[in-house]
Amino acid sequence: MQKSKRSTPKTLHRAWELRKEPTPAETRLWAYLRTLREEGIHFRRQHSIGPYITDFCAPRRHLVIELDGSQHIDQEEYDTERTVFLESKGYRVLRFWNGDVMNDINGVMGVIQNAIQGKPE
Repeated sequence: MQKSKRSTPKTLHRAWELRKEPTPAETRLWAYLRTLREEGIHFRRQHSIGPYITDFCAPRRHLVIELDGSQHIDQEEYDTERTVFLESKGYRVLRFWNGDVMNDINGVMGVIQNAIQGKPE
């Protein structure tokens, strides 16, 4: 069995720093995710899970949402490693490009709603 990795104080501090300076796509998606609170679905921004910081996480729903910008083109291996780790902890990981959030927020929210309802992507 894999030893549980806890978030370190350094990781928690970095998550706090990231919350202070969100990207435009994160700000836009956060505004939409907050509307889901009316349905009892609570997301956290820059939530640390083990050694990783997720963009958005709904812990009770075991759902992680990651937003990818152009920097992610060169870090596919790292993103795969993160996803494997998060899935090993029982999370479902959804990834969206920043452009999708900025240009098709309704489509992004539709995919998120389907995931919350347990429907396949």
